Amino acid sequence: MAAKQKILIVDDDNNIAELISLYLTKECFDTKIVNDGEEALAAFEQYAPNLILLDLMLPGIDGYQVCREVRAKANVPIIMLSAKGEIFDKVLGLELGADDYMIKPFDSKELVARVKAVLRRYQPVRAEESTPDLKCVKYPDLIVNLSNYSVVYRGQAIDMPPKELELLYFLASSPNQVFTREQLLDHIWGYEYIGDTRTVDVHVKRLREKIKDHANWSLATVWGIGYKFEVRES
Repeated sequence: MAAKQKILIVDDDNNIAELISLYLTKECFDTKIVNDGEEALAAFEQYAPNLILLDLMLPGIDGYQVCREVRAKANVPIIMLSAKGEIFDKVLGLELGADDYMIKPFDSKELVARVKAVLRRYQPVRAEESTPDLKCVKYPDLIVNLSNYSVVYRGQAIDMPPKELELLYFLASSPNQVFTREQLLDHIWGYEYIGDTRTVDVHVKRLREKIKDHANWSLATVWGIGYKFEVRES
């Protein structure tokens, strides 16, 4: 029997945390609840969760700082939870490395669906599954492999969250084709994410910090429209 996936729930409202735990336990997840930022960082080390549900407004160390410190150590998926629905808060959370952002109050079924969707993107692909239909694009000094969620840039493996990698793969697999932000949002985030098109801008910005323009290719902005993976003749 496969081990249960572990979800760390970080929320200073214990009633909400217990309710979330109940929903996830019914879906056969193992859960652990902590109520502040310091506890969250300690539990992250000891509990080794597969995913973190992280409230932003925490006593002491807030959710943004917890996200920042977790991201400095590991690539564990993080879904931020907040009563604050402003675009600035969403963008800041995504810039810090969150994989998704949910506004309270939220529907229990949607929460479970998003948890499952994010976890699916982090699942390693078994060799026998990936061999027949290898999803991989190669350019000079860049290999993006969607089958095993890996990126090699200038000979070095690049640590990259699933959404960034999926966005890079999607653009690179259609060289020189221009996509609007809406098209990219719909294709990469799909039905499970109700967000702003600035989400795309944030992820492109993070990609550009890790993958610099090359003489043969670049992540190009098409002003007023969106983005493309531009390939030039050498």
